[in-house]
Amino acid sequence: MSGTDTGALGALLLADARLPTGGHAHSATLEAALEAGMPEDRIADYMRARLATVARTEAAAAVVALRAAGRPDPDYGPVQEALAARTPGRALREASASLGRGLARLARRVDAAHPAVCALPTAQAATPGLRPLRPVVLGALGAVFGMTAEQTARAVLYEDAQTVTAAALKLRPGDPLTAVRRLLDLSADIEGSVRVAAETDAPHGIPAHSAPLIDRWAEAHARETRRLFVA
Repeated sequence: MSGTDTGALGALLLADARLPTGGHAHSATLEAALEAGMPEDRIADYMRARLATVARTEAAAAVVALRAAGRPDPDYGPVQEALAARTPGRALREASASLGRGLARLARRVDAAHPAVCALPTAQAATPGLRPLRPVVLGALGAVFGMTAEQTARAVLYEDAQTVTAAALKLRPGDPLTAVRRLLDLSADIEGSVRVAAETDAPHGIPAHSAPLIDRWAEAHARETRRLFVA
């Protein structure tokens, strides 16, 4: 597989909501936020807050994983540990690991023999009991497709915003064009976080941008027995 030919295609593939990796079952904690009383007219603000905090952290982690995947003997342990430490809520760590599992299945189907894919167990070895986190696997997939740091970061950030947008249409049905408008209005925020994430070159450089309220909502959502989304 030629990275030169597939980098852009890989970025489009990872941004496709039809990609069967389980993301449709997640709302990026939007369901919990709305249940907690966040007004519907604040959804765009919620998306913007995620792009500047948790999503930026994940995008940077994916870029570091991408760089690790390009080494002769890839080891995702340091980036897995760094990202787990920057994801304090158990519910969010487990959700990320669940999404990572779906992406790992995709990675094995695309190119099981690729060194970046073969090295994925090094992530779990670094955090026993916790599967490779979604950004780590995205970095490995980025290496398989020959994606750049910018493409990898953008895929993470766009998917985060798109997850909220898609969930909003199910939780608060309305005009789909409103959802499209939200995404377009956030383009500058996405690109700003892309630039920050793409410059990250080591695990210790991954930003630790916390979002305590999102952490709290996610933990509460994990205990709910009646819900539309897993997380």
